[in-house]
Amino acid sequence: MRRKLIAALCLTATVTASGCGAHVETSDDARSPAVTLTNCGRQVTYDRVPRRVVTNDVGITEIMFALGLEDRMAGFAMPDDKGDLTGVPWKEGYEKVKWLSKDQLTKENVLAARADLVFAGWNYGFREEDGFTPDALKKLGIPSYVLTESCHNGRSGSARGIMPPLDALYADLTNLGKLFGVEDRAAALVAGFKKRIADVRAQAPEGADRPKVFLYDSGQDTPFTAGRYAAPEQIISEAGGVNVMHDVQDSWTTVGWETVVERDPDVIVICDYGDTSAEQKKKFLLNHPPLRGVSALKNRRVFVLDYADLVESPRNPSAVARLGAYLRTVEKR
Repeated sequence: MRRKLIAALCLTATVTASGCGAHVETSDDARSPAVTLTNCGRQVTYDRVPRRVVTNDVGITEIMFALGLEDRMAGFAMPDDKGDLTGVPWKEGYEKVKWLSKDQLTKENVLAARADLVFAGWNYGFREEDGFTPDALKKLGIPSYVLTESCHNGRSGSARGIMPPLDALYADLTNLGKLFGVEDRAAALVAGFKKRIADVRAQAPEGADRPKVFLYDSGQDTPFTAGRYAAPEQIISEAGGVNVMHDVQDSWTTVGWETVVERDPDVIVICDYGDTSAEQKKKFLLNHPPLRGVSALKNRRVFVLDYADLVESPRNPSAVARLGAYLRTVEKR
């Protein structure tokens, strides 16, 4: 997670780089041709290149930073429980772009920022309960882009995810590269991420030797975890494991402890964020009576990744590499 972007990603035909802090070349965006993208299965047309983007949450914000688009941002919203931001490769972006809210975006702070694009996702800012939706923003004259990992999939109301999670990351990088005229930088990021993940996959065990992994986000009465369309699904599989909730056709969702016990994971990955520390979560799991016989806990095979590693973000390839190294130490019994 604390990696530096390789130098090759700092140079593209469409950005002027200073170290790894890229600056997008200016142009008369008002005269730019309209750009049409496919977002959540719909064709969406943007009349001009946005100049004042606001983002919601850490992964979405860092997608913009990874593309060198901090100069196109008016601010971001995220809680301050998402880990240390001072050591990430995009520290310069965090220093430069205004932190609008330590909660989530609202119509009020979007309007106050004079935003001309909102980049958020369902359950990553967009929500029906108080009307903060792309349709509501459109009525205010503000276009949106929806994080692909969060797209509603139409299976059961609020179920999310329409494609494999890393494909969602690549789709968003490619789309935003096209929208902002930084296609070369986006392509370089995608190529670099794919190569790093392929290198990990080449070392991973196969078949029955692949450890079964359960992602634990939070929850004591019932656990909140990752199904087929959340980023941990592919982080786990590319690292050499099997997500025990692969058959759940949703992204982030709740399951029952009895399902966890029945599927008996070899490893539990803890998502580290929020008021409950990773150590507190681990202690709860180790002492939760229904889980006493689960292999991962009997053998104390618990691995911790940060929240930003486990949502769609440019940190996903690093998470694959670190989890892959851990899983290679696990011997199936």
